[in-house]
Amino acid sequence: QVQLVESGGGLVQAGGSLRLSCAASGSGVSINAMGWYRQTPGKQREVVAVITRGGRTNYADSVKGRFTISRDNAKNTVLLQMNSLKPEDTAVYYCHADGYVADYYWGQGTQVTVSS
Repeated sequence: QVQLVESGGGLVQAGGSLRLSCAASGSGVSINAMGWYRQTPGKQREVVAVITRGGRTNYADSVKGRFTISRDNAKNTVLLQMNSLKPEDTAVYYCHADGYVADYYWGQGTQVTVSS
């Protein structure tokens, strides 16, 4: 079983920056792709950014050029650097990890609030 623990959310003014981190732990941890998703009330959870174990990245169009995802395979951690934040980035952000046998995991979520 894999546990994902997120940190780094909070309140920031528009134009500011935040960095989210997520650490995967558990016996026999074997993680493939990792990523960040976000969700606002009444809307479906949407992908923000994903990164493969080899470092290939993909971003939602709405965050390209502002957010950067990175990971440390040795530590099983993934970071999301968020710059030039906008009020529409306000959401609960969830860390996600894919295993190698059709298993996947979610973190508990961390609130990001961007004030105008």
